[in-house]
Amino acid sequence: MPTPIPARRPESLRRRRFLRSFREFRERLARRRARCSNPSATANPATGPSAIKRRPRLSRRKGAAAMLSVSAVALAGASDLAVEQAAAGTEPVIEQAVVLDPAVRRDAQDLSTSEAMVEALVEEEGVRYRVYRDVAGYPTVGVGHLVLPEDNLRVGDRITHGRAMKLLERDLEKAADGVRELVGDLPVNQNEFDALVDLVFNVGIGSVSKEESPRLNAAIRRGDYEAIAAELDYTTAAGRVARGLAYRSERRRQIFLDGDYEDPRAA
Repeated sequence: MPTPIPARRPESLRRRRFLRSFREFRERLARRRARCSNPSATANPATGPSAIKRRPRLSRRKGAAAMLSVSAVALAGASDLAVEQAAAGTEPVIEQAVVLDPAVRRDAQDLSTSEAMVEALVEEEGVRYRVYRDVAGYPTVGVGHLVLPEDNLRVGDRITHGRAMKLLERDLEKAADGVRELVGDLPVNQNEFDALVDLVFNVGIGSVSKEESPRLNAAIRRGDYEAIAAELDYTTAAGRVARGLAYRSERRRQIFLDGDYEDPRAA
């Protein structure tokens, strides 16, 4: 049954509600992927699937995972998997949970968008359940999702809370894949990766191509991180400078250089 559309509420409350739901959605998705990667965890010939017990939900401290990448969430899903295997009578697979130092540069293939970046991105984009036109005039819905022909949506249509979460997860994966393609072999740390995810999410992978952004790509080839930061400004929409995009570019640059995810407008 589709998730009902929330009642109209102040934007800040809507964002917080969405982020809480989206965090839980990603945790469930990570656990499901962990099960799929090890099918023996879902059924046991002796006891059957009914013997599998769900781990009771644990309380979470506010902001505890703010700077961890989604890869850490996937490892948490692997821990749940081990509990379920033990309950089913199978031999649990023990994995060592390693929390990556977000300040260390590494292969982008090893990184995923952090919770802190998701929160900043939702704050910048807002959450809209009715299709609207963005500052450039493009139909948009959810958390900055550019409406595509296959979405079968028109301006004025409404979507459910659940669909908005699925669209955001898909768009984040596309943006992260775009960053990995963009940087190639250049190592980046968590906040550098996050800033580039925000860039690709905001302007699209086509706008950061060699043809459209030659200076950004040249800086990446040279491994010049200061020059990369200088190329993160994208402030125009429909040929005009948009104040919101200017602030977002400033925030993106401070994330890249300093790991500071705070909104500069709040300073």
